[in-house]
Amino acid sequence: MPADTPPDADARAAVDAAITSRRSIRRFLPRPVARETVEDILRVAARAPSGTNTQPWQVHVLTGAARERLSARLVAAYDLPDAATRYTEEYAYYPVEWKDPYLARRRKVGWDLYGLLGIAKGDKQAMHAQHRRNFQFFDAPVGLLFSIDRVMQQGSWLDYGMFLQNIMVAARARGLDTCPQAAFTAFHSLIADELGLQPTQQVVCGMSLGWADPDAVENTLHTERAAVGEFTVFLER
Repeated sequence: MPADTPPDADARAAVDAAITSRRSIRRFLPRPVARETVEDILRVAARAPSGTNTQPWQVHVLTGAARERLSARLVAAYDLPDAATRYTEEYAYYPVEWKDPYLARRRKVGWDLYGLLGIAKGDKQAMHAQHRRNFQFFDAPVGLLFSIDRVMQQGSWLDYGMFLQNIMVAARARGLDTCPQAAFTAFHSLIADELGLQPTQQVVCGMSLGWADPDAVENTLHTERAAVGEFTVFLER
């Protein structure tokens, strides 16, 4: 190793690669993920910081028949004609009124994905079918559902985000991929029933975990990121 190379250069490169290679994968291979691997990912992810070490996360890992059973219930509910009014979110993930640049970014990623899949604007049936795949965990062998105790406040939800990010980065370090999914939140009552959650528990989101299908066109989607200068202010004096 050259004298001017920091001794932790390889470790830094590995961490950077795990972070920057993370993408939302929307089609997975049927190849199973060992329970020991999932446990190892969660063990590492649990090192996420949380206010006064409260560790507010609860994780529900679904595989095999349990995953299939929940997916079947979710798909059936999603396909109901009145699903949009029957099932609603407990918390507002997205703004009530959109504005740019957020609206433009949202539209771009949506149309970029639909473009790859050959879904034309106005093809509501095809859009519905693609969104339905959320509830099949995009064919991933492992489905993760996350809940939080209702007594916890906004700060704990911030902590939760760091935990979720740790899961996704730890998965990448093991060659696995993920897709974090807010789509599940509208069906919180159905999920709570299937998972046997207590009324004191609230569904936060879901996540698909598995091996990305390298031949799936939707997995070629690469979303853009704003340059550092667009979201950062350096104050030096």
